[in-house]
Amino acid sequence: MRILLLGGTGNGLAIARHLQKPHVYSIAGLARVPSDLACDVRVGGFGSVAGLVRYLSEQRISLVIDATHPYAAQMSHHAHEACKQNDVPLWAVRRPAWQPQAGDDWHEAADWHGIIERIRPFHRPLWTMGREPLAYLHEIPATQFWTVRCLERHEGKVRSRIIDARGPFNIEGERALFDAANIDVVISKNSGGRATEAKLAVARERGLPVVMLARPALPAADREFDDSTSILHALT
Repeated sequence: MRILLLGGTGNGLAIARHLQKPHVYSIAGLARVPSDLACDVRVGGFGSVAGLVRYLSEQRISLVIDATHPYAAQMSHHAHEACKQNDVPLWAVRRPAWQPQAGDDWHEAADWHGIIERIRPFHRPLWTMGREPLAYLHEIPATQFWTVRCLERHEGKVRSRIIDARGPFNIEGERALFDAANIDVVISKNSGGRATEAKLAVARERGLPVVMLARPALPAADREFDDSTSILHALT
C-alpha cells in the first residue's frame, strides 16, 4: 500500500509523523515544510483534478487521506473526484466544528459581503481567517482599524496591522493581543480544534461578538474520522 496524505494541518502532520517511505505527505506551498519526516514530502498543488488523477496513477497510490483544512473545499472535491476516477479509496479527517457555549455571541456569515455587513458597527476588528482580508486592505472604512493575523508577512496599509503568526495560541497571549489592539469584534473561520480556540474564550469572557464564516460543504469520503488518532488506529 502507498498512501497519499493531503495535509497542511496539525492533523495532517500528526499522521505524517507515523508514516514511512514510500508514503507521501503533500502540502501546499504556504504550509510550513517539515524536515524531520520519514515519509516522502511533496510541496505544491496538482493543478487540477486531471493532474491529481494522473499523479495517483503514476505513483501507484492505493489510499488517499484528506487531512486538509475544513475550508480547503476545492482540494477536498478534487480528491473525491480523482479517487472516484482511479477507484482509489478516500479517507478523510472531518474535524468537528466549534459549538457556541453559554455567554457566546456568535453570528454566522455566508461570505465576505456578509462579514463586512456584520462588522460595520465596530471599530477594531480582529481578523483570524487567513490571508483573505489582505486583498481588501484598501477598502477599510475610515471608522475602522483592522488587526489581521495570518501566516505570511505583509506590510499592511493605512488603518491596519498585519501579524504573521502560527498557532497554537494560548489564552494569556490572546488576552494581551485583545488589550493591545483594543479589539471589539472577532472574525474567524469555524476551523474547530484546540490550536486557535483561545480567541473564542477571550471573546466570551469579554462579551465580544464573533463573526463566523460558514463552513463549506465537503464531499463524502469512504471513511471519515474526527481526528488524527482515530485514523492512525485504523491504519494499524
